[in-house]
Amino acid sequence: MLKLTAIYTSSPKIHKHFPLQGKIALCGIALLLLICAFTPLLSPYQPDMIDLSKQLAPMSKEHLLGCDHLGRDIFTRLVYGAYISLGASLCIIVLVVVIGICVGGVAGALGGVWDRVIMRVCDVFLSMPTMILALFFVGVLGSGLWNVIIAITLTHWAFYARISRSLTLSLRSKEYVAISYMQGQSFWQSFRQNFLPNLCIHILVLATMDIGHIMLHIAGLSFIGLGVQPPLAEWGLMLSEMKDSLYSAPHLLLYPGGALFITIALFSLLGESLKRFFTTHLEDVRYG
Repeated sequence: MLKLTAIYTSSPKIHKHFPLQGKIALCGIALLLLICAFTPLLSPYQPDMIDLSKQLAPMSKEHLLGCDHLGRDIFTRLVYGAYISLGASLCIIVLVVVIGICVGGVAGALGGVWDRVIMRVCDVFLSMPTMILALFFVGVLGSGLWNVIIAITLTHWAFYARISRSLTLSLRSKEYVAISYMQGQSFWQSFRQNFLPNLCIHILVLATMDIGHIMLHIAGLSFIGLGVQPPLAEWGLMLSEMKDSLYSAPHLLLYPGGALFITIALFSLLGESLKRFFTTHLEDVRYG
């Protein structure tokens, strides 16, 4: 049975060495994930339920954060917005990580013509700004949540493929990789046991810090009307719908804007903490 083996530069008790801000960020993210998991239970209203008699209603027991310009409960839309914004971001990050590791890792491990061809394709994608490229793909595919997920995945996979390839090239010089080939392991066996664990560790840090960037992409596309469409509740779409109330009810923009800011900050803190921990305490990871 395969077993994960790690070489630490200090005590292996992770909880004692993981930075405090990382633990705080983990608690905050866990709370967000719980909100997403139990979204239908947190409010008696539906996110698209319109009641024009409660337009711009203030905070009350019935409506904790008040109502928007269409009389919809803001708290309900904010909670459902977390489900869509965070869920779509996590879906995208999983896709780009899997594609990046598979494509870039295999290219770096194989080398030769496969490596050159794949890297030239990556160069094409990396030569254009991600937001411009996302706008192009959304224009081709059309608006909507799933098309946004596909478009942003297509604009980000090349970066992870390039990073995975660079990490794989550095791992090829490790002694245990040469020993595995001398022992008769196939390419795929060596890649799974020696390359994949290290790639996952390093890419995990990048992916955690990149979630906020992806959330801004989703919110930006929704804000200009090319992303998530009404009546769905998404934080960028909420900002777009409430921008006309900037002077009459400016607090309405603070809720989705604050939710975006806090969520992005939590993932950035977690990414920085993971980077510090792995840099300080973990030198190498492989299956043994």
